[in-house]
Amino acid sequence: MPVVTPEDLEELSTTVSDPPWDYLNSLQQTLAAAQSGQDIAAFRSALTEGDNRLKQRFLDDEPVERLVRDRARLVDMLLKTAWAQHVGARDVALISVGGYGRGELNLCSDIDIMILLPKSESMPWQANLERFLTFMWDIGLEVGHSVRTIDDCQREAAADVSVATTMIEARLLTGPEQLFDAMRRALAPERVWPTRDFFEAKVAEQTARHHRYHDTAYNLEPNVKSSPGGLRDIQTIGWVAKRHFNADSLDELVDHGFLTRSELRKLKTAQSFLWKVRFALHVLTNRREDRLLFDHQIKLAKMFGYEDATYTLAVEQFMQRYYRTAMDVSLLNEMLLQLFREAILSDAHLPPVPVNPRFQIRNDYVEVTNEDVFDRYPSALLELFVVIEQHPQIRGVRASTIRQVTRHLWLIDEEFRQHPRNHRLFFEILSAPVGVTHELRRMNLYGVLGRYIPAFGRIVGRMQYDLFHAYTVDAHTLFVVSNLRRLAMPKYDHEFPALSRIMQSLPKPELAYLAAIFHDIAKGRGGDHSELGSVDAEAFCLEQGLSRYDARLVAWLVRNHLILSVTAQKKDISDPKVLHEFAKHVGDQTHLDYLYVLTVSDVRGTNPKLWNNWKASLFSEFYERTKQALRRGLESPIDQDELIAETQAKARELLTRAGVAGTKVDEVWQRFTDAYFLRHMPEEIAWHTQLLCEVKLDERSSIVSVQQQSGRGGTGISTYTPQTQHSFARTTALLDQLGLNIVDARITPTADGFSVDVYHVLEDTGAELTDLGRIRDIEQQLAHELSKPDDSRVATVTRRAPRQVRMFTTATQITFVDDPVNQRTIVELIAGDRPGLLSQVAKVFMNERVEIYTSKIMTVGERAEDVFYVTGEKGSRLDAAARERLAARLSESLDRRE
Repeated sequence: MPVVTPEDLEELSTTVSDPPWDYLNSLQQTLAAAQSGQDIAAFRSALTEGDNRLKQRFLDDEPVERLVRDRARLVDMLLKTAWAQHVGARDVALISVGGYGRGELNLCSDIDIMILLPKSESMPWQANLERFLTFMWDIGLEVGHSVRTIDDCQREAAADVSVATTMIEARLLTGPEQLFDAMRRALAPERVWPTRDFFEAKVAEQTARHHRYHDTAYNLEPNVKSSPGGLRDIQTIGWVAKRHFNADSLDELVDHGFLTRSELRKLKTAQSFLWKVRFALHVLTNRREDRLLFDHQIKLAKMFGYEDATYTLAVEQFMQRYYRTAMDVSLLNEMLLQLFREAILSDAHLPPVPVNPRFQIRNDYVEVTNEDVFDRYPSALLELFVVIEQHPQIRGVRASTIRQVTRHLWLIDEEFRQHPRNHRLFFEILSAPVGVTHELRRMNLYGVLGRYIPAFGRIVGRMQYDLFHAYTVDAHTLFVVSNLRRLAMPKYDHEFPALSRIMQSLPKPELAYLAAIFHDIAKGRGGDHSELGSVDAEAFCLEQGLSRYDARLVAWLVRNHLILSVTAQKKDISDPKVLHEFAKHVGDQTHLDYLYVLTVSDVRGTNPKLWNNWKASLFSEFYERTKQALRRGLESPIDQDELIAETQAKARELLTRAGVAGTKVDEVWQRFTDAYFLRHMPEEIAWHTQLLCEVKLDERSSIVSVQQQSGRGGTGISTYTPQTQHSFARTTALLDQLGLNIVDARITPTADGFSVDVYHVLEDTGAELTDLGRIRDIEQQLAHELSKPDDSRVATVTRRAPRQVRMFTTATQITFVDDPVNQRTIVELIAGDRPGLLSQVAKVFMNERVEIYTSKIMTVGERAEDVFYVTGEKGSRLDAAARERLAARLSESLDRRE
């Protein structure tokens, strides 16, 4: 039995039946008096009026518990009255099952009923039953129904645990009680689904459901009912309790010693909040909707009374409350299912296996040796997780010990955080060969991590209202640690071989984990979160006893965790000057290696849809180029001529292997400028050279070639067109209309008046193109588009933006930066992402006679952050007047609403 704390002695508020709903009293008389010819109108009106009253009561902030029970009572009355009018059979039972069987109905919830028949061959009631069910649909009640005998119930329940679950919640609405009781006896644990089997099946069912939601409650658009930490997790507890104890409510778990009163309050508070959110979704949408979509989150935040604050939006505050509630449910769900596992599956007679004076293992679960362990040895609050890492056979923490941990969190104070023993324990957790991510997640779930690193506690459940960050800050942070851990473990070498080699060669991998823990820890405070987080990181590392060098390395990584990603995606990394500046900033190979593995792990942990082979190739290329620059020495920047010579030598080698004559290569290369050789990889140069060797061009010819494997992690599309042709606008419009995502575009004029344009594309899903038929179709359509006269109209992209993207409005921002070395102007554009954006931009450039040389395409959730390297009509940088005019035209075009 659990220890009773003073908190537990507080009395729960006395449970009383809900006050009668006056509407039901008047409704009963109305329905009873309804004439058969007016039944549908009367019933439909009764349902509509009842639902409208429930909506108003919700808006008047009545307790949602009353509302879900009153909705069930309303439906009870409609069903029973209609049954009496249309069926009236005394030997047939009308039974509510599932959630409706519990007497809980949300505004638009499923209404599941079962019609239970006696054992009989004849069915004199069939026509009446069909009339009754049709009537239900006619009045607007979408009733899910089954018609079964007791034998049917037993057979179908035995075959499917989900069917068994709906039936164990059955409630008799009308009909013979003895028939209903016989059904209950037929479904008893000794006949179908013994408690042990039922428990294992429901746990497996929950595990599979959690997998469908990526095992996290912290998705951008969680499902209130089915996501981890949602209502279904509470219902799973209730189902197991009913099967094991025949308990009709969660309250009875207190009597059985499975819950303390304070835990019951927390569980009921969570259930009430989730019910309220679900009820609000139904009020908003007027349909069954359990997903917290972006479309609804802002409206719900306003409905729940949240207001924007200095650094956090109302919607972010509301969602943080949701995520923290889900965390409470997840913790209680884990604890209660573990208690049930002990009661149902475990052998209570097995003696515990001692680990040390503070911990022992019982039935593969770790527990404290006595209830005053944490009082006497507060460090055991960290040691617990070390023990789990050191004993892989441990399946989890015993519920009684979880309870002790949560009760003793207050012991993790400033004195605890300063104690050298706790520093050693924390680094043991980070340095363990296995289990690091699992235990950090467990520490977060139990509240230990947020107490030991208070700044981390403030980001628990914090979300950012955008499409870029798919998870809450704490969940994202732990995904980043998980990604780093996979790189550190040889069994995952096949996933990212090169990155794994780098990670496994780091002198202290735990420094990378610390940088991951702190990289976003200052989100939501205002200011630059990288700068603020680096201060926190350095202070924490020094307090933990790390050397000054290690502390500064972690702080540097936090401060610069975005720089590699932003530079690779937004700057021209073929420019030796860009490479030299980045190499100077990094300083040495050690900093580069740590930064590289952290960057990849961060991007992969931000949003599963963001990472693709193109991005992997881009980061890898940038890493290798920076590594080469560091080897040369920062005092010896890369020489442009030397770089061109190296690239040409590698390209010639590839062409020689392909049997292309050197004289032909020289002839083609006379058309290419130095800029071309700087911007393209040897494989691309060989591709273009071989292509141009095989065709003869006149002054108006165009060539289109698609290379399925571009060497850059995407499909390469090359066009060779006269410079007078506005190929960028035409190409981007067509590719966008075909549902392709352009991730990179390079436009390089040749010496003979043509332009070599290279586009790297992926499918909209982020996958590479694999269908050869689609690739040939793209090639043909693009060749046809580029064969049109210069003055013909550029196609308009008609694809709609995805639902989520349409929810956001991003103001267009345009900035200009000089690139005096290359005599170009860099145009940085931020705008709302949408189909056809690149084509719109290209049309404006075309009309303003601005030439594009390179573009860096970067989509950050709902925002496009694109960079264009351009010149004016005479091949020089844009002057002030041209910039002002271009900015005005871009804003006018992109902010226009169709």
